[in-house]
Amino acid sequence: MISYALRRLGYGFLILMGVNLLTFVLFFSVNTPDDMARLNIGGKRVTQAQIEQWKTERGYDKPKYWNEAAQGSKKITETILWDRSVSLMLLDFGRSDARQAINIGHEVKTRMGVSLQLALPLFLLQLIISVSFALLLVFFRNTAIDFWGVVLCVLMLSISSLFYIIVGQFFFSHLLRLVPMNGYAGGLDALRFLALPILLSLLSRLGGESRLYRAMFLEEVGRDYVRTARAKGLSEHKVLFRHVLRNALIPILTSAGSYLPYVFMGSLVFESFFGIPGLGSFTIEAISAQDFAIVRTMVFLGAMLYIASNVLIDISYSWVDPRVRLG
Repeated sequence: MISYALRRLGYGFLILMGVNLLTFVLFFSVNTPDDMARLNIGGKRVTQAQIEQWKTERGYDKPKYWNEAAQGSKKITETILWDRSVSLMLLDFGRSDARQAINIGHEVKTRMGVSLQLALPLFLLQLIISVSFALLLVFFRNTAIDFWGVVLCVLMLSISSLFYIIVGQFFFSHLLRLVPMNGYAGGLDALRFLALPILLSLLSRLGGESRLYRAMFLEEVGRDYVRTARAKGLSEHKVLFRHVLRNALIPILTSAGSYLPYVFMGSLVFESFFGIPGLGSFTIEAISAQDFAIVRTMVFLGAMLYIASNVLIDISYSWVDPRVRLG
């Protein structure tokens, strides 16, 4: 297992290098350092001297990919791509391009805790409620409860998350005044600000997740081992929880594991709408400001978390199913 994990991590390192290169190429294919300087300096009259000073302060005065004026290996090392890539691989995220006072590494550490406060309860509640609801529909399969439950799931997944946000803010914050409409506070006061986005995000995801798990459980219900368990006299709820749920853990782990990067990276939409200072809103602000330093950091961290979550998912398969061998 250790050799398998190390090999997968080695592949993951190559993927990270590719993601970093692709992000760099795509970003600078539509932007130039001069464009970034004009946007961040602001004002109607930006002189070329101001642009050059901005680029020099942030290291954008070098060639992007290839330095013709340099000698030997410096043709590669004395470039923006090399400087940005090496520091990123060393987890040195540097400072924001738009605001030099912002240390990206410090912001990531600070905002990750806020994103976890939102995403971790959502992840656990979503997993528990969607699996339980799917098992309930399977228990009452081919009945009116199952039919209307599926209809409810389809309706819920057909509605945009923006609709849930607008209606939820109007109803719970504006009319009932139960929770603040947006904002954030530390400590126990955070619960008042996070309760509504957690609830609305759960509702926006519940329909799709429940329908997916219901399909998984229905596939397991028709297998031979389930019929054998029923023939032995086990009740239906014991069959569902002891056999069906246990044998459906691999697809559940796959679905739940793919959500793990969002647990750490935060929700772009919900954090932005509710004014929560997490990594999601941090990314949206960086995209709006064309802040390449922050954008490349968030893309890199997202890719790294996806790779790590996929390795963990593969390893967890061997824990829940002894037949799985990692080679």
